[in-house]
Amino acid sequence: MLGALISVLWGLTALILLANPAAAWADDVTLFYDNPLIFYHGRWDVSPGTWWASSGFNLVVDNLSTLTLNLGPHTTTPLVSLGVSVNYDTVYTFNASAGTNTIPLSSLRSGPNVVRINVEGWQNNRMNLESIVLNPGAVVLPYIPSPLAFQFIGDSLSAGQYVPEGVDQAWPLLTTEYFKAEGTVNAQPGAALADIPAWGNVHGVSYQFFRTEDTGYYSTTDHNYTTPWNFAFDHPTPTHVVIHIGANDASQNVSQALFVQTYMDFISRLRTIYIYQPIFVFTPWGWPSADGSISYYYPGAYQTYHTLTARILRGYRHALGDENIFLVNTTGWVSWEDVYPTNQHPNVEGHQKIAGLFEAWLENWGLRALPSWPSLP
Repeated sequence: MLGALISVLWGLTALILLANPAAAWADDVTLFYDNPLIFYHGRWDVSPGTWWASSGFNLVVDNLSTLTLNLGPHTTTPLVSLGVSVNYDTVYTFNASAGTNTIPLSSLRSGPNVVRINVEGWQNNRMNLESIVLNPGAVVLPYIPSPLAFQFIGDSLSAGQYVPEGVDQAWPLLTTEYFKAEGTVNAQPGAALADIPAWGNVHGVSYQFFRTEDTGYYSTTDHNYTTPWNFAFDHPTPTHVVIHIGANDASQNVSQALFVQTYMDFISRLRTIYIYQPIFVFTPWGWPSADGSISYYYPGAYQTYHTLTARILRGYRHALGDENIFLVNTTGWVSWEDVYPTNQHPNVEGHQKIAGLFEAWLENWGLRALPSWPSLP
């Protein structure tokens, strides 16, 4: 009896929709956080909430006109700055807070639209996503990631500290955009590579990189612990790994010998996760001065590290012929005009210059930009 009643009700519903097709498009389209068509990238905890600058999500939506984010209580108070890009156009900032946030959408087109949203700040970057609400009639499609994917590891010089739009204006994601790749940046200002306290960071990157949370975890309102990161959640799996770090080790008087050993141990551990990927190790571009001089930290250490690490890795991975570690000599890449005078960190133009030089280096190495984005051919 109940089954017959349900069949009748379904039949009546179908007749109503046939008689009035607009009724099928009357309601908003709501995606809850566990919807498989939300393409998450970067580091998210189970709340779900973001950690580390650059973490976020991508959507492909046909017939898109409006997009609203409902954010939960773990969102940074009073706001979290989000970088928004529609159809791979220029990223713009939207300041969101816990509750309902209607995102202004630019560059919409007929047909499928790609929306990318990430947290751009090196701190105060918690986005606690509960749901996404789209306009009636919106149709969500699978996001197709780029076959190229960069993993960047570093400190403030990679996180975009001090530039207005944070990591979205920093050289790692500028390089990512140039090659039409996916990009994840695990970089924490003030953190050393060695697992020591430095500039307010409890741990160093050699510890924190393997955790879900960034080094600001201890000061958050929802928890002050770390959770091991499951690298199976990397979407997509990185194809190229780039490391630029060491300034904060030097400022905390970590000896050159300990720094080199820490670097080698870190790379060895990375190789258990990124077994075949090329790894690019940046030498320091140093701290420019107004008189044109540049102060370098750990002179020669990176070359020593590269030689010793390649030898060690070839030793225990000889069967695979691991020679996939490359030294990127950045000497002369940054001058006084490229940094903020008060802190010697790259300014907007400086990040653009570094990105351009690294792009040229990678092209000379053999990497080529894709002709188009897979999700927006």
